[in-house]
Amino acid sequence: MILKIGIAGAGFSGAVIANELAKAGHQVTVFEPRKHVAGNCYSSRDGESNIMQHHFGPHIFHTDKAHIWDYITQLGQMMPFTNRVKAVSNGQVYSLPINLHTINQFFNAQMSPAEAKQFIANQADSSIQQPENFEQQAQKMIGESLYQAFFKHYTIKQWGRSPADLPASILKRLPVRFNYDDNYFNHPFQGMPIEGYTPLIEKLLDHPNINLQLGSRFCAAMTSDYDHVFFSGPLDAYFDYQLGRLPYRTLDFRKETHEGDYQGNAVINYCDNSQAYTRISEHKHFTPWEAHARTVIFKEYSREATADDTPYYPVRLSGDNSMLERYIELAKQQQNITFVGRLGTYRYLDMDATIDEALTASQIFLDTLVTQQTMPAFTAQ
Repeated sequence: MILKIGIAGAGFSGAVIANELAKAGHQVTVFEPRKHVAGNCYSSRDGESNIMQHHFGPHIFHTDKAHIWDYITQLGQMMPFTNRVKAVSNGQVYSLPINLHTINQFFNAQMSPAEAKQFIANQADSSIQQPENFEQQAQKMIGESLYQAFFKHYTIKQWGRSPADLPASILKRLPVRFNYDDNYFNHPFQGMPIEGYTPLIEKLLDHPNINLQLGSRFCAAMTSDYDHVFFSGPLDAYFDYQLGRLPYRTLDFRKETHEGDYQGNAVINYCDNSQAYTRISEHKHFTPWEAHARTVIFKEYSREATADDTPYYPVRLSGDNSMLERYIELAKQQQNITFVGRLGTYRYLDMDATIDEALTASQIFLDTLVTQQTMPAFTAQ
């Protein structure tokens, strides 16, 4: 039985699902409101410098899942890349995530790993048993001094809210190391596609059973035209914001072109409030196998998303999420639609998790055709 499948969004979620279902013989139409594929992973070369640009912020592929690494490497060549983030705090440059070098530099010390571990344990607030928010998680992990220097003001700039109003899970993603490892990620598989992310998505969508509609937005009224829909747009947008708008942060990028090397590193965070931007990314450092005489940087500013903005980061607060819960319940009442991806499930997702969940959603859908069960509105939550 060949089904008509509608997919909202041509980022990784939509493209992976489209490819899997097209290979299974179904007719798939992908609706993408932008004029290009790849969503916020969209990349292209700068016309003047020929530097590969990440138009919507840096994207470094990393995963601890071997099957996802195998999947991405079949789409295109992945080059070795290690993200070594630097951070400016109070006029000094440090390494992130916090590691032994950071600790020794910040406290003007020369501690061994064991000494530093004990020192940070003494700095930490041991009275906090179960952190209820970002601030408490930081105080329990690293103590007040490091929290103030590297996280408090950066978090306020990034999220527009007090760290006490944000969930502890945001900080749990960041490690503290008691060695000199300055690799930002712990995952064994890390890299960067040699020609950016756009060709990877284009390859997924290059199938005779896929009809790509760029500059075309999917709306709820179109759901009945298809046997099933996978929606990776904003969850609240599908329901025309009938319960209100879920909060998102958006980003503004200020592009500058310079001669030579601007900052000597791909990403530098600005952790205090003496600058309005959160970080500067210098994009030629994402492709260290290339040589460029000029350089392109992007200064990144975070603010609350309005109705006309591109939503980037769902804001899940540590307290009241009643609107989100009501939208989820509304979504579960719908027929023949599954909500996927960062926006569709209103969660922060890295690229590897996005791909993994899209593959899972595709397989669940194909399995339901055999078992004649009902496809759930959410396959991961």
